[in-house]
Amino acid sequence: MRDKSVCCRLWLGVVLLSASLLNVDAGPGAEQEGRIRPYSGNPFYWQYQGEPVLLLGGSKDDNLFQIPDLQEHLDQMVAVGANTIRNTMSDRLDHGFEVHPFHQRADGRFDLDRWNDEYWRRFENLLRWTAERDIIVQIELWDKWDMHADQWLRNPWHPAKNVNLTHGNTLLANAYARPQYRDGTSHGQPHDFFLSVPALNDDRVLLSYQQRFVDKVLSYSLRCDHVLYCISNEIHPQYPPEWGWYWADYLRQQASAAGRGIEVTEMFWSLDLQAEPHRASLDRPEVYTFFEASQNSGVLDPEENWNNLRFVYQFLSSRPRPINNTKIYGADSGPVWAGTTRNAQEKFWRNIFGGSASSRFHRPPAGLGLSEAAQVQIKSLRMLTDAMHVFGCAPRNDLLSDRQSNEAYCLAEPGRQYAIYFPDRGDVTLDVSDSQGTLQLRWLDIPRSVWHPPQSVTGGDSLKLETPGQGSWAALVLATEVGHCQ
Repeated sequence: MRDKSVCCRLWLGVVLLSASLLNVDAGPGAEQEGRIRPYSGNPFYWQYQGEPVLLLGGSKDDNLFQIPDLQEHLDQMVAVGANTIRNTMSDRLDHGFEVHPFHQRADGRFDLDRWNDEYWRRFENLLRWTAERDIIVQIELWDKWDMHADQWLRNPWHPAKNVNLTHGNTLLANAYARPQYRDGTSHGQPHDFFLSVPALNDDRVLLSYQQRFVDKVLSYSLRCDHVLYCISNEIHPQYPPEWGWYWADYLRQQASAAGRGIEVTEMFWSLDLQAEPHRASLDRPEVYTFFEASQNSGVLDPEENWNNLRFVYQFLSSRPRPINNTKIYGADSGPVWAGTTRNAQEKFWRNIFGGSASSRFHRPPAGLGLSEAAQVQIKSLRMLTDAMHVFGCAPRNDLLSDRQSNEAYCLAEPGRQYAIYFPDRGDVTLDVSDSQGTLQLRWLDIPRSVWHPPQSVTGGDSLKLETPGQGSWAALVLATEVGHCQ
């Protein structure tokens, strides 16, 4: 099996030969120029094609490469200012149009040594079409929700469903129950699929096929400059961190062999970003080059949600790296644990005002996806950030006084620019003592995506800000010599 795994990794050799298929340059120096990477001017943000970029998004599914109307959906995103997607490599049959990565034989079993070309054609199309639209793709290699209860019984990786793995040559069991949740944490038997690496089960036959799958993903994705990598979807606390560490190292080695640089993270399940599992990422910038904060969106209390994000931002401040939020839970039509539509809308803005590099609505029913409600928020936030130089800013709620809980949030570069987000009608006092002379104040009506006419105000002291009406608003205060700050 080891020889087979080594042979499979020769797939990476096609990277340099077939890069033209995706209209990207995979030459030795290409990745140094245009690929997605932390912004050199402020590594809390991303840069792409040499320019800083703020990632905003929302989509109707998580394994987006599988959907039949992908191009239309991507165009809809671009029209409202969205520029990032989440793409799990999941193949579970939720809607009936999904396909598996492996060849299915006439007897119904899968052959893990043979590919299903349609699965990979869809993945290649997603990479090509997103590259054409400058949409950043965050890939999740492994989705644990493909592996539990009934999903596991029909999964191609199940020994009974393929001709390659058995209960004798791997440690995979016949059944795995879904995790149980109590006392604020996850309980239950770990799935051996996520324990295969040498530091854990050292399940070599299974690992060789997992490597083969990852190599196949990389044979497409390493041709591209617009791809970020996440190891797992919601890895739970009963799983040791060595799983993610192994795959992060593996990805980086394979990319290096192909002359490419990549950015990698892991998504831990724990809602509390200050909890111990997240230290496996926070303490290891050499392993995970950006931090995935998505599970914080499961925290519904606004101030707790904000404080979790502030903890991460401050923790990383000595060695900054981007903070991504590839999932924002919440929709009136969804489960109670996810929160409401308003919860989701507020979290979308709080992420960016908390210094995050990305903010994206989760798929329905637990998220807003790219619904009309989501489109309004994406469009308005893009309008605000396009009118300033957000990449020079930092969270600065300390500049606000007379603030009530969840009343307002400030993102600022004192002396030059101040953005204030009001989730609802409110009034606060903004410290503009670093800004002398005349300032320009503009109000953005978020639900209507409309700017109010600018007005002149005086700097040098404090500025009283009161929203012009009901609903959510953003105020933008600029030094007049700065003007439009892009």
